[in-house]
This record gives sequence, structure tokens and C-alpha cells, in this order.
Amino acid sequence: MHPFAPHTFHIPVMGLGFTVDTPLKVARFGISSVLSIVEDELLEKMCAFYCQNEGIPFEAHSSKDPDSREKRITAYLNLLDMLVKKQIGIMRQEPFETGRDIVKYFEMLPDYFPAKKLYLAMLETDGFEKAQLQQQLKDGLIAGDIDVNIMTKVDKVNYHQDGTPLPSEYSDALAALRGFAKSNLTSSVVFSAGMNPRLYSYCEQFEDFFPTEDGLLTKKIILKVSDFRSALIQGKFLAKKGIWVSEFRIESGLNCGGHAFATEGLLLGPILEEFKAKRNELLEELFLLCNQGLKAKGKPMFNEKPPMKITAQGGLGTYEENRFLLSYYRLDSVGWGSPFLLVPEATSVDEETLQQLARARQEDYYLSHASPLGVPFNNFRKSSSEVQRKMRIDKNRPGSPCYKKFLSSNTEFTDKPICTASRQYQNLKIKQLRDSDLSNEIKAEEIRKVAEKDCLCEGLGAPALLKNNLSPAHNLKAVTICPGPNLAFFSGTFSLKEMVSHIYGRANVLNQLNRPHVFINELKIYIEYFKNDMEDSLDSMTAKKEKYLKLFKENLEKGIVYYRSMAAILGVESMVLLDALQAELNETSVAVEQ
Repeated sequence: MHPFAPHTFHIPVMGLGFTVDTPLKVARFGISSVLSIVEDELLEKMCAFYCQNEGIPFEAHSSKDPDSREKRITAYLNLLDMLVKKQIGIMRQEPFETGRDIVKYFEMLPDYFPAKKLYLAMLETDGFEKAQLQQQLKDGLIAGDIDVNIMTKVDKVNYHQDGTPLPSEYSDALAALRGFAKSNLTSSVVFSAGMNPRLYSYCEQFEDFFPTEDGLLTKKIILKVSDFRSALIQGKFLAKKGIWVSEFRIESGLNCGGHAFATEGLLLGPILEEFKAKRNELLEELFLLCNQGLKAKGKPMFNEKPPMKITAQGGLGTYEENRFLLSYYRLDSVGWGSPFLLVPEATSVDEETLQQLARARQEDYYLSHASPLGVPFNNFRKSSSEVQRKMRIDKNRPGSPCYKKFLSSNTEFTDKPICTASRQYQNLKIKQLRDSDLSNEIKAEEIRKVAEKDCLCEGLGAPALLKNNLSPAHNLKAVTICPGPNLAFFSGTFSLKEMVSHIYGRANVLNQLNRPHVFINELKIYIEYFKNDMEDSLDSMTAKKEKYLKLFKENLEKGIVYYRSMAAILGVESMVLLDALQAELNETSVAVEQ
């Protein structure tokens, strides 16, 4: 371990705007974070904002330019890189005085880190030795990584001004990757939401994704995965092309923020156990395939196995859970997402939404069908976007104006794909339903489902603009926010130091709600998901669906058996909850077994 190693947690991507400038807030303290690069217009507005603040010339990129998406992304990432390096440079000139960033940097480190111990030793010395230690500490400052996220399925085709389609490399995901690849960053791109072969293959076009003669990677790949099988399939696909996966980031299927990609009942504990057992096997197989791929391309091969991190995220809430995941499963880092929405020093949440989150109740967080992608979406009942959506329905004008079209994929009524959250689609679909022969009851339910879809492109980006007193385009100020259900156990707002201290066990910022262990809480959420899915399927049960539900239940049962084997670690209270959840699962699944 490097004596000045950064933190053992990271801040995952949240929405489009919540972590869009998080690197400028936390990277200088050694904290790594991830921002989405899907919304290039938002990135350009943030770029203009920070350029103005720093007195740096700003160059706008017209949407008429086919390369505008790539250029906007590259420009913003280069700006982040430059400003974080500037922040580190300023910190190195600071005296070790209370209130200074350099003091905050070392105070927030885990107490067992060598750099923290050296800092504490420095405080106990005087004179020349003190000056020497201070210089050593300053020389060892390391910024957190500025990583980017591309949701692989958000990859619509783009068009020339005359309406003809642009070549495939101008699609949303490929252009975003190109923007990152051409930036000055030495960091990683996180691919989330499953495999996109076209996007993965496009990595081959950029030398930064291949090793140098010294075996180093300028740009790295992180795959966000749901289980070991997915990691192996995607890792092998890239390795055969000579592309190394530097990290597999395991995320809970349901106990997370944003889109919820439920597994087939596979739970986080058993998934992590499989990664722990097969980590070396995965490393060996991918190393062999990757070097074969590099050799076939005539590129430098790795002389030794490059680092391959295994990390996890989703629903963490205590120091004990954080420490357990790191030590027992030998993880390299653990992601803490939604709790940082309550930390204004770390994320961009507008004041109105921040106060709503700070006072929220457990029932305010729910799994919705608001996403036009057709994937369950964690939602917040009190958000201004929910208020706006219902108001539009009341005015008989359901749906949203669709300006950005990132989630346009439906061709039911049009030749060119449109978004199911758009006013255009919802008007057409609701008219079709009203003219149908369905019963009034079924018709009303189907219309409700159509109108539940909401615009994420505007709503997930608005908070970053509102927080910085910038006006969203077309005055669309409604905010969509997508916390994970775990946020119910945090109330109020916190400083960065307070939240980091909570993660490392130096403080406790949980509210008074009784909070189960992260594994048990996820199991509870999965059983509720299973129950709802089964109830929705009873009237139209197919053989395929029945097979899926049985597999889902079997995996939940295996997960419960696994957690029972960890009774000494999870504790008596968790075992009591397991018994109750087992009974609920048995009662719920009777219909599947008949």
C-alpha cells in the first residue's frame, strides 16, 4: 500500500447532475467520485459556469457541429482535471492550520493509514523535524480519481441537420466515450447497465485503453456488474480485444439509487462470496486472454498481471458494514452513494430538494416505473418532478416536452424513435387505449401506467443548475431525484467531514429508525419485489414467467441459507429477521408452487 493511499470508499455516480461537479468538491481530499457524461448540454453549462468563476476563456460548441457532444465532454473533463490539479497545488502551499484544506485532508483519512499516523506524529514534533514531516506530507498528497459513467443502453442514433442519420460513432454512448478518451484525464470510465458490444468494441480505437511498454494504462475500464457470470462474460469480451478491465464494481440490484436492475433473486452476500472464491481464477483467465488479444494486435503485452480491483456498493450504512465488506470479502473499495446527497460539500442538490430529503420519511422512498427505459426506478414522492407530473395529468396534458431525447427508443407510432415520457407518445398511446375494447377498469390502469413515465433528462440535471443559480433550458426547473431506499435511515444535512467520520466509525449520523444489516435489508427489498412481481403475474402466468419466479425464489432461499451460516457475524437480531422473512417468502410463493 502506498503510504499516502487515498480513501477506501468512493462516491458513485448519482443522476446526471448530483455528482456532475463532485470531483471539484472532494477530489483534492483524496476521495474518488464518478460523474455521468451522458448529458453534454449540462456539462457545457457547468463548464461555462466554472470558467467564468475561474476567469478562464470559455468556448461554446454549437449543436450543429456533429462533434459537439464529444467536444463538450472533453472540454469539461479537461477543466475538471486542470482545476483539481490547481487545488492540490494550492493545498501544498498551505500551512498546517485549523480550517485549512490540507488539515482537513489528513484529518479525514482512516486512523490506521500510514499517512494519518505520520500526520499525527507531525503534530507531536517541533522545529526542523516538524518542517521535514510537513513537507513529506505535502509531497504525498494524492487527488481522488475523476471517473466518468456511461450508461451503455443510453445510445441513441443522432442525425444531421437534414434528418439523415450520422455514422454510428456519433451515437450518444460512442461519442461520450470518445469525449472521455480524448480528455487529459488519467482515470476510468464506468460502463453500467449491461453490455453494449458496439461501445465495448469502440474502445479499440483509442490507444489510451491499451498498455504502454511499461504495462501502464492511461485510461481504464470499470464494469458495473450484478453477478460473477456477468463479470466473466463482459470481461472476456473485452480481454479478447486486448482491453483490460481494471475493476469490477458490484452493485446491489435493488438496494441502490437510480435505475434498479434486479437480479434473478441473487443477493449481494452470495455474489460477493463467489467473487472472493473465484477472484484469482477470473484474474488468470482474463490476463491470458488479454495478452493473446494484445499480441494479435501487435501491441505491448503485460509482463505481469495488472491490478484488477473488486469493489461493491449499494445500501451501506454503518462503519461495521463498511469494514466487514472490505475485510471479509477482500474488497478494494466500497461505494457510498445516497447518503452523500445530504452532504452539500460533496453533491449538487438544490436547496428545496435537500430540505425535503433531510425531513423525509421512509415511505417517501419507493420503487417506481417512472423511467422511459422500462427499468424500475428508485423515486422520491415529494420531488418537484412528481408534483409536476401529477399537475400535468390533472390539466389533461400528461407527458413532458422532449428536447434532449436521450431516452428515445419507442417506434410504436413513429418511424424515428420517441420517448415514452414525452407528451407526443403519451397523447398517442392514451388515445389508442381510450379507443380500444378494453374494460373501463383495465383501460384506466393502462392509462395510469403510461402517464407514470417521467422525463429524466431534464429532471436529473436540473439540481446542479439550480444550486448554482443557473436557469435550466425552457424553464424546466422540476427536479427528479433517485435515492436508494437506504437513505431513509439518514435525516438532516451533514458536512463532508461528518459523513467521512461516520464511514470510518468516528461518528454516527444515522437517525433513530431501526435499521437492519445491509444484507438483511436487501433481502427484505427483494422479497417485496418478488411478492409484487408474482401478484402482477397471477392473472396472466406463463410457463416462462413461472420458471423465472421459481428460480427467483430458489436464489432467495439459497441466500437465506448463506446468511444463516454467518450468524456469528450478522448477529442475533439479523437471524430473527431472517426467520420472519423466510416465513413471508414461504407464504408469498405458495401460488408459484401450486
